Amino acid sequence: MVGILPNLRVGFRLVSAIALASTGIGELAFAQSSTPVISVELNNLKPSQNGCQITFVIKNDLGKKLEKAAYEVVLFDGKGLVDRMTIFDFQTLAVGKTKVRQFNLKGTDCEKISRILINGSKECKGVDADICMTNLITKNKTTIKFGS
Repeated sequence: MVGILPNLRVGFRLVSAIALASTGIGELAFAQSSTPVISVELNNLKPSQNGCQITFVIKNDLGKKLEKAAYEVVLFDGKGLVDRMTIFDFQTLAVGKTKVRQFNLKGTDCEKISRILINGSKECKGVDADICMTNLITKNKTTIKFGS
């Protein structure tokens, strides 16, 4: 009988977790225990007077304020060739705060950009430098390929 009790406890925990997840309550519990992340969403590209304006939505869920977050970004042309490498500075990011940043790329035609790649973290002040890349999640609201 003693050997059965631990198995019953494990089985009860598994059934409870499945029940919570299926009701939606578990989503909150699982989300709270997930890995801290920084998410960068490519939200929009539109022509501007000088070239192309790129809009990002970034959220710091790392659990620590970032004094500065800057990423090296690569733009690819319609043939998949590297067109430009640049640094996008997202500046200070408070914990749990969502921020919108726009970057104007002078002389760049939005229509000719086929892909945007976050090549690496250039500056990450406030946490270990590697975390800004290893805990990065990319999202995309455009038709252009975007990722890290």
